[in-house]
Amino acid sequence: IVWIADAISGSRPGARYEPHEDYVVRMSKIEEIAKSFEGVEASYAFQAGRDVRVIVAPDEVDDDGLTILAHDITRKLEKEAEYVGQIKVTVIRELRISETTSAK
Repeated sequence: IVWIADAISGSRPGARYEPHEDYVVRMSKIEEIAKSFEGVEASYAFQAGRDVRVIVAPDEVDDDGLTILAHDITRKLEKEAEYVGQIKVTVIRELRISETTSAK
């Protein structure tokens, strides 16, 4: 049974070996697709492209727009990116404000 399970899991594309150049191209393509949307400042692909973090400009994308943007990025990845399995897209909108007290 173990031998059969190993054979099945190994038959998936890229399961055993993927040339480094192909890996870099695939990861870059995923990041480029995410960056192609308006308001996106940066994108980072993790875990062999199975997880994508997208950083947006808080003044360009509101809270309601996050859901739409995540959906749009996901659909574009489905159409244009080459991947095995699923890709989780996380869109991050962060606004930091700090103020310092005056010295006494």
